[in-house]
Amino acid sequence: MAKIPSALVQPWPSAGSIGADRRGLLASGEGIYVTDGHGRKLIDGPAGMWCVNVGHRNAELAKVMQEQALELSYNSPWYTTSSPADALADVLADRAPGDLNHVFFTTGGSSAVETALRIMQFANNVRGRPEKKLMVSRQGGYHGSTYLSASLNGRPRDQDWMDSATHLVRKLSSPDPFRRPEGMSIEAFEDGLVAEFAALIEKERAERIGAFVAEPIQASGGVIVPPPGYLKRMRALCAENDILFIADEVVTAFGRLGSVFASRDVFGIEPDMITFAKGVTSGYFPLGGVMVSARLFEELRRSNHPDAMFAHGLTYSSHPVGCAVALKNLELLEGGILDHVNALSGHFQTSLKSLEDLALVGEVRGLGLMACIECVADRVSNNPLTLDLEVGKRIDAHCQDLGLLVRPLINMCVMSPPLTITIEQVDTMVDILRRGISRTMDDLVRGGLWKG
Repeated sequence: MAKIPSALVQPWPSAGSIGADRRGLLASGEGIYVTDGHGRKLIDGPAGMWCVNVGHRNAELAKVMQEQALELSYNSPWYTTSSPADALADVLADRAPGDLNHVFFTTGGSSAVETALRIMQFANNVRGRPEKKLMVSRQGGYHGSTYLSASLNGRPRDQDWMDSATHLVRKLSSPDPFRRPEGMSIEAFEDGLVAEFAALIEKERAERIGAFVAEPIQASGGVIVPPPGYLKRMRALCAENDILFIADEVVTAFGRLGSVFASRDVFGIEPDMITFAKGVTSGYFPLGGVMVSARLFEELRRSNHPDAMFAHGLTYSSHPVGCAVALKNLELLEGGILDHVNALSGHFQTSLKSLEDLALVGEVRGLGLMACIECVADRVSNNPLTLDLEVGKRIDAHCQDLGLLVRPLINMCVMSPPLTITIEQVDTMVDILRRGISRTMDDLVRGGLWKG
């Protein structure tokens, strides 16, 4: 791919290349496709970063963006509001589960999770419980790049060289059935996960734990779909112990699983807060937010500290252009795209599952229009990192040559294409993946890196 100027510092650089990192240039996009700097047309397998839900070059979203910028390009959320922000808040409150009928808008997923955690801290301070601040997350999870949100992250190596609020965070095991002990049933695995949380609550004491934060599906952790009853049981433990359940739906909301919010519709839970971003504008404008329980705010209003200030905000909270785009985006989703996702998801998952007949593929898993093809080249030592990286790099290169952009998470190929993808395009995507993985297998055998 063509290269960008090194003056641009991009996310997740290594110390050895920071300030000199050159990454591939994308020149344009249309529908489910992007075109790179060499003019190659590629299926956008990851939909940007799980976010281009209605596809690239959507004229309706572009028109709304222009019209709102000409009508009102900005307003200070400290002193005023805008019609799009007001309208979007009402629309989201109507669609959120349970009593989550308040929303605080942010600029993206990291700031949404950060805001949810600060709400938890503020609420406990106001209610006279300053010790109730511990945050529980899980290994394999990803929640953002701001200080508190990044402290929750449980992906390997993310925090090796970065400071975080480790004293405030406790981590549970990833609910990854593929990595459960050999011979253990899914039911026993689920029981063990729930028992682990119960034991943590007993050890740390419920009066010290403020929140449990969980992605319904661990996205960047490899599209980890938990055991069937896991989330409901974890939600029940939170309710029993007065621990806020924060569902991080930055990826799973706005159509990725066929619903506006997946917590209730897909997993049958009603959290205390839901964080969202990405698909809310299909990536056309930076916007995120936190849906908050009415009960939580009512408790604050009844407290003995009515003058306590929630000293938190963002210059671009409730941005009128972003909110206008989100309203139109939601109209498009509910105008047929959500139905399309629900009709297509079975074929999407079944087609990708067929790749398990390749010797390099350990498991294909997913839900809705998100999936992960986990490649396992060394089943004895559980994939050494150097070999993992080589596998992902080669699959990505081969697939790009064949017409598919892959987002390799080391040894895992994550597929979350625009929700407008057709059955025929899904079949093309799977065919390219099959050929790309097969070519990688041949490379590894020739190079003596894998016996096959």
